Amino acid sequence: MIFSNRVLKGAICTLAAFGLLHAQRGGNDWMTAGNDVQRSNWIRYDAKISEQTMRKPGFQLLWKMKLNNVTRQQQALTSPALLDFYIGYRGFRTLGFFGGSGDTTIGIDTDMGRLEWQNGAGKSMAKPGTPACPGGMTSSITRPTAIVYPLNVGRGQARANPARSGVGEPFEGAVTLKQTPAPRPGPPPAPPAPAASSNPRRATAPPSPFAPRAQFVVAVTGDGQLHQMYVSNGEEPKAPVPFLKPGAHAVGLTAFDGVAYVATVNGCNGVENGVYSINLETKEVNQWKATGKNIEGSTGFAVGPEGEVYAASGNQLVALEEAKLNQRAVYTAKESSFVSSPVVFAFNGKNYLAAATADGRVHVVNSEDMSGIAASQPLASGNFTAGALASWEDEKKVRWILVPTATNITALKLTANGLEAGWTSREIPSAITPIIVNGVVFAAAPGNAKGAKAVLYAIDGLTGKEFWNSGTSISSFVTSGGLAAGGGRVYLSTVDNHQYSFGFFMEI
Repeated sequence: MIFSNRVLKGAICTLAAFGLLHAQRGGNDWMTAGNDVQRSNWIRYDAKISEQTMRKPGFQLLWKMKLNNVTRQQQALTSPALLDFYIGYRGFRTLGFFGGSGDTTIGIDTDMGRLEWQNGAGKSMAKPGTPACPGGMTSSITRPTAIVYPLNVGRGQARANPARSGVGEPFEGAVTLKQTPAPRPGPPPAPPAPAASSNPRRATAPPSPFAPRAQFVVAVTGDGQLHQMYVSNGEEPKAPVPFLKPGAHAVGLTAFDGVAYVATVNGCNGVENGVYSINLETKEVNQWKATGKNIEGSTGFAVGPEGEVYAASGNQLVALEEAKLNQRAVYTAKESSFVSSPVVFAFNGKNYLAAATADGRVHVVNSEDMSGIAASQPLASGNFTAGALASWEDEKKVRWILVPTATNITALKLTANGLEAGWTSREIPSAITPIIVNGVVFAAAPGNAKGAKAVLYAIDGLTGKEFWNSGTSISSFVTSGGLAAGGGRVYLSTVDNHQYSFGFFMEI
């Protein structure tokens, strides 16, 4: 059968539109640092990873590949943004996007462990930098995403109604032959007016995530330029935009509703510590200056479902208005300073944020009025630095908050009575912020330059018992980036610019 070019193009466009729609749903794609703008580090559902499958053998190292990047001051690869289903001019792809400390941006096929594209490989800044101010790209690559909470997709989804055959009832023949008069179509309905936001703190309704649009990844390089690249080939359709001063140490890059946000830390090259935003169309830049000496935590800030930005600085958690970054409200921890970025979550119909302080406590704050509702007992003592927290909700609607300490992962449960002890993992020295995939907690001991190699652990999210560990699969240690997951795989990168992918081999 010979197809006309018009028919063939139509079929390709239909497939591309389906792929775009699937991707824009963002269901389980790891979009930005911490997975979502709330920095939950939680993948709600996964078709392969679960408590049941992790009790069986088969989870293992799938592939390891070295990416072309220049390590700077022990900084190597950022954590990725992922795209689990993409249809482009080169066919079906599952893609991962990484930033490198040598000011390189990289796209790989995460199914095959194969390079798709790379920009600026090895073009690092001339100055060598310092551990606090390494130069080069320091913030993770991000995909523009939505600010609503990702959907809680349940296990074992099935059709709501039985499938209908093309064969009719007895003596009826094919259903297509039934002579049922169709009603005459009426005039097309008028398009609905844009819905106003139900949240008074959000002035306009967010754009539809289903609206057709080209797909980009966004990155900030060491020269302070913001780059927008096609996911398919890394090409930049527009010139880079000045965003930060060169040499800034940027963390937590995130983009939503046409605005990109990033935090700057350590006062590098005279850059004021704070949170910055840039409108991707008008190029307008806004800034909020840190109230303390720094912006605390490894992801810089978190964003609530109403669009507000929450950041920790000194002993304060602040609420900042969307885009303009005007300070709206403050919560103060009187006893100690914060040592983690906040995480935002829903509990009993309201939005809350949690962050850890240097005295080992976790504070839970109502985002509406920034009032404290709970604080845990000290989880650790002496030089406690959590970096970032993780949070998830189990099938019984129990809200969990996971805290990395110097020796383990500690799980807390938020109840109507406050924060309660949950479980404590096996010893995991200097644990990286854990992630949760369909009820399974993945945590990693980073290792160190003295010879200790990184080890990845899979843990039961309800009990803290170990399912699996990577043993000697990882041959180096971790200094930057962090864990990420999607499509049945867990990702981790090491200081020697190797990217690791763990999961179950595809059934043949």
